[in-house]
Amino acid sequence: VVSITFDDFPKSAVAVGATELEKRGWRGTWYASGGFAGTDTHHGAMFDSSDLERLAASGHEIACHTLNHSDLGRASTAAAMAQLDTNAETLGQMGLKSSMPAFAYPYGETAPSIKRALSGRFETLRGVRPGINRSGADRNLLKAVGIDGGAAGLARAKAFVDEGCESPGWLIFYAHDIQDQPTEWGCTPEEFTELLDHIAESGANVLPVTEAYRSLIAS
Repeated sequence: VVSITFDDFPKSAVAVGATELEKRGWRGTWYASGGFAGTDTHHGAMFDSSDLERLAASGHEIACHTLNHSDLGRASTAAAMAQLDTNAETLGQMGLKSSMPAFAYPYGETAPSIKRALSGRFETLRGVRPGINRSGADRNLLKAVGIDGGAAGLARAKAFVDEGCESPGWLIFYAHDIQDQPTEWGCTPEEFTELLDHIAESGANVLPVTEAYRSLIAS
C-alpha cells in the first residue's frame, strides 16, 4: 500500500500533484497549515480556499498540520493543542468540512507529552523518518519518505517502492513544492511523474492516509 501526501501545502503541489494522481485514478492526503493560506513562502504561492474546495470535491483527504508550522519538539502541550484548535478553526472558516483524522508533525519532530496528547485526537500521526510501515509500526509516528533531493532522491524513493514489492508494508511519501526549480524540499514535475509511474508499475494499491490505515487495521 502506498500513500502520497503533501505538506504545508503549495499551490504547485495542487496544480501538478493532484492532477497527476487523478490521471491514475488515485487520491492523496494534504496536510494543511492554515497560517500559510493565501501567502507566499519559500515554496511559492500557498493554498487558498479554492484549493481546499477543489481537492475535497475530487475526493482527496485534507489533514492537519499545525497552524504556523510550529516545531512540536520545542512546544508545550498547551501551545501545541492551541495551534491545532486554531488551525481547525481557520480551515473550517475557509470551508473545510472534514474532521481531519490524520496529522503530520512539522519537521517530523514532537515531544513525548505532545505525542501522547495527540494520539487520542487523531487516528494517525506521521513523521519524516524514512522507511516502510509494517506490523508493529507506531501509528503515532508513522515513517515517511520525502520526494526531494533531485536525481539521488528520486532513486532513493524508487528503491523504497522496490523494497515494498519484496517485503510488503505501507509506504508513505511526502512532497512539498513541485516546480521546475524546486526548493531543496521539493521536486520537479518530471521527477514526480517518474515516481508515480514507478509506483504504478509496481502494482501498489494507492490510497489516502486514513483510508489506507483503516483498511490495514481491518485486514
